[in-house]
Amino acid sequence: MKTALLGGLSPRNFLRDYWQKKPLLVRGALPDFQGLLTRSELIDLACRDDAQSRLITQQNGKWQVRHGPFALRSFSRLPKKQWTLLVQDINHFLPAARELLLKFNFIPHSRLDDLMVSYAPSEGGVGPHFDSYDVFLLQGMGRRVWQISAQRDKRLVEDAPVKILRDFRMEQEWVLEPGDMLYLPPGYAHNGVAKDDCMTYSIGFRAPAHQELATQFLVYLQDNAAIRGMYRDPDITLQSRPGHIGSPMVDQAGAALDKIKWNRMDVEHFMGTYLTEPKPHIFFVPPSDPLPEKKFVYEIKENGLQLDLKSRMLYRKKTIFLNGDSYAPGATARRSLEKLADRLILPTAKHFNDEALALCYQWYLYGYIEIASQPGGIDA
Repeated sequence: MKTALLGGLSPRNFLRDYWQKKPLLVRGALPDFQGLLTRSELIDLACRDDAQSRLITQQNGKWQVRHGPFALRSFSRLPKKQWTLLVQDINHFLPAARELLLKFNFIPHSRLDDLMVSYAPSEGGVGPHFDSYDVFLLQGMGRRVWQISAQRDKRLVEDAPVKILRDFRMEQEWVLEPGDMLYLPPGYAHNGVAKDDCMTYSIGFRAPAHQELATQFLVYLQDNAAIRGMYRDPDITLQSRPGHIGSPMVDQAGAALDKIKWNRMDVEHFMGTYLTEPKPHIFFVPPSDPLPEKKFVYEIKENGLQLDLKSRMLYRKKTIFLNGDSYAPGATARRSLEKLADRLILPTAKHFNDEALALCYQWYLYGYIEIASQPGGIDA
């Protein structure tokens, strides 16, 4: 089905012709879109301990970056131009941000990273750079000039606190107004500069490096592999050089390491836990006065249920993954929970069986899910 969000393209055609291949400019992707929060609300978030934020300034050709949380008074001391505030994971604080991200669910949830929002006064930006991931740049209030380039020269300015391209050669340029959107595939050089006070909503998608996957999989094996045996050398011989590592020791260590095995199921389980593992700064708050289980079940049957804004839920085959943990419910319960993973919010749980309801109550006590409510303001 064609959609204005993709400039009249169907999601299928967008994935075939543009995703990770070439940029796409969409005028009026979200008509009348002015943003989800105000400048002052974004600044308030940047002052919170549980938010990740950066303040990037440029003065006399030199860049500076500071990391939050910030004191509110910091923003009254800033110049009128040439600075940018960026706040990550807006979808962890604002229900309307989750609703925005759901418009992009033609991309699997397993690929989604977060919604970042940036505010900049006139001439503010973060300099010409490239990202290693796909991103949709949706313009909120104000206007921003975007310059892009398919250049292969990725050399960076040395000793700069942010990754600035040394030799950016602009090939295309547009001014984005509220509701306009620019999609950029990984590695595409771009430079965004505010023409006036503006806010940009960046829908970013995670693309882990193979080195990161390998490192994290080794951590997974450390926790899940059981290698029996212990080093033994009853037939050790006298060495004339005691500092030398003998071949029998190396051979025995190699034989022990050869016992490390994994299969497709291990990779599947690893990916589920890895992709749903919360970021290090994220924590969940259990309900301070939890409902009894019967009352909770009644409420979610009548009013529905939703994932906590910070929760990540995926599934594969017979396993449900939620916030780094795995569950293997029966087929009926699994089908119900898969719908929650797909939609993030369900209007009712009347079709849930007892097993699914029991799991939901457990997750409710952990702070992973909650009784559905109407989208509101920023979570406290």
